[in-house]
Amino acid sequence: MSDTQLDTLSRLARIIETRKLANGGDPSTSYVARLFAKGDDAILKKIGEEATETVMAAKDARHDGDSSKVLYECADLWFHSLIMLAQFDLTPQMVLDELARREGLSGIEEKAARKDVLRDAAEANKH
Repeated sequence: MSDTQLDTLSRLARIIETRKLANGGDPSTSYVARLFAKGDDAILKKIGEEATETVMAAKDARHDGDSSKVLYECADLWFHSLIMLAQFDLTPQMVLDELARREGLSGIEEKAARKDVLRDAAEANKH
């Protein structure tokens, strides 16, 4: 990923942060502030909608060969994912760091290790 692409993600994340109600975001003038005002469920519902639209665009592209809608819908999905990250005080850099941590790991091994961590945490909470 180039510095310009990282700058775009960072810049967008900073703008999204300014839309949080605690940072002065105004739901009457900002779509993002309106989502923050509606809370987690509204943000998560929007992610689900955008994920579905992305899948449907990809299925259409498979048949008609026009991938432009996939790009558009994926951009919407990423945008709303950035809002979700901000809602939970996470950043794009944290996601990139997690991806870097997984780099070179077998997906099967990484998933198994994640299950081990979750199982250990559940067992620790029982005691």
